[in-house]
Amino acid sequence: MNYNYYDTPEGEDCFLKLWYTSRVSGLTALGVSVVDVMFFSHPKGYLETLSRFGYFTFPLVGMAAAFTATTCAATNLRRKDDKLNYALGGVAAGCIYGTWQKTIKSGFVTSVLFGAFAMLKKASKEDRVGVHARDQVQREVPARLDAEEAPSRELGGLRG
Repeated sequence: MNYNYYDTPEGEDCFLKLWYTSRVSGLTALGVSVVDVMFFSHPKGYLETLSRFGYFTFPLVGMAAAFTATTCAATNLRRKDDKLNYALGGVAAGCIYGTWQKTIKSGFVTSVLFGAFAMLKKASKEDRVGVHARDQVQREVPARLDAEEAPSRELGGLRG
């Protein structure tokens, strides 16, 4: 399936978006789990290994699902497609994180951070600005800089 989250407008195809984000976060969580098992926790036996995989996979998929479901529900309930819907989704994901870590403080801080980052993501999508903008013109760097073109360091950049 060649579906992307932004192929359909916000508030539409909620289950398809939920499947997409759960799949991506699940694969990411499996990668994190493999790194944890191989390099950090070193569990003994199959049951402990599965437990470590579940420790990372279920909360990460839950955070993605909470974000997607909350964003979609907020878009449909409010009948607006704006940054607040993403902020609410980020707060929901942060609450899942706080539950996973079993501390209210980490849940609160993560909710604020996820909400802010989600708003920035929505703003970047609305303004068509990306972290790794593919459409930007690449700048050519000359192979060498002639002495005539290079500013002189003496006299504040002026040649005398």
